[in-house]
Amino acid sequence: MAAHATAPPPPLDFPITEQTGLAGLFVASFVAATVLPLSSEVVLFGFLRLHPDALVAALVLATLGNTAGGMTTYWLGRIAPAPRDSVNVARVRRFGAIATAFAWLPVIGDGLCLAAGWLRLPWAAVAAAQGVGRGLRYILVAWFAGAT
Repeated sequence: MAAHATAPPPPLDFPITEQTGLAGLFVASFVAATVLPLSSEVVLFGFLRLHPDALVAALVLATLGNTAGGMTTYWLGRIAPAPRDSVNVARVRRFGAIATAFAWLPVIGDGLCLAAGWLRLPWAAVAAAQGVGRGLRYILVAWFAGAT
């Protein structure tokens, strides 16, 4: 008998629906704002290329998730022991909560949130400043994705 060639198994076919994509975007945005290295901008960009009609929901959920992740780092700062002299502590001490508008920046962002918590800055002001900075960054990503 001749051997029959078998077809390879089909690739994993998991459609990214708007609902699953938005949930994944929120989770990715939250995780990216913690100490884990993940690019929520890439996730937002890809989602908006697939679902440009979900622009507002995507921007809101990405901003909320990323801000919540940053606030998690802020709360960790509130329970952390006193840091040694730190550039981030000096920045936050000098500029206050508004410094955390730059918490989305790689490398220094987590330190800004941690310093704000350690300095016991008002949580609402820190959350608002982070939300504005993170939201503006996501609007720029959406523009690059062609969704605006």
